[in-house]
Amino acid sequence: MPRRLTGFFAHGRLTTIPVRPVVRHELLVHLTDTLFDADRSYSEREVNDAFRTVHEDTAALRRYCVTDGLLVRDQDGSSYRRVLADA
Repeated sequence: MPRRLTGFFAHGRLTTIPVRPVVRHELLVHLTDTLFDADRSYSEREVNDAFRTVHEDTAALRRYCVTDGLLVRDQDGSSYRRVLADA
């Protein structure tokens, strides 16, 4: 975990979602890298279950990840996939 993100966690749980977009994006990258495999699709329920392991506001985390381009959602909202950054 990047050093500047450690203050947002207590006992393995995210205590608050960073307000600053740069820090929030860094957090979201960390979470998507940690919680989601690149080679599979996830249902909305699976995405929520994964995010719930670190924070209760799963809708906000899911929405931020889609907005930041870290997860892509099918047009009908039935599945999500992790987006890999270009190396």
